[in-house]
Amino acid sequence: MEKLERLREFSREELEQKIADHKEEIFNLRLSRNTKELDNPILLRMLRREMARIKTILNEDKQGTRKLAEARSITEKAVEKKN
Repeated sequence: MEKLERLREFSREELEQKIADHKEEIFNLRLSRNTKELDNPILLRMLRREMARIKTILNEDKQGTRKLAEARSITEKAVEKKN
């Protein structure tokens, strides 16, 4: 799970992609929970909370309270992953 400060460094597109990924993962975890195969039920809560944090950050940007980072280039992302 990402820290709030770390999430603020992402661009709008990256945050929206994270929301989509979390929605898909939550769906899959709910299916496994219903078939009694879910090993870590706390993971559902953690994903929902991180999704709420991301939505809060997006709303702050929309309202102008805080600005998001500009879209980063692919090379900047690659350099960051190496470190």
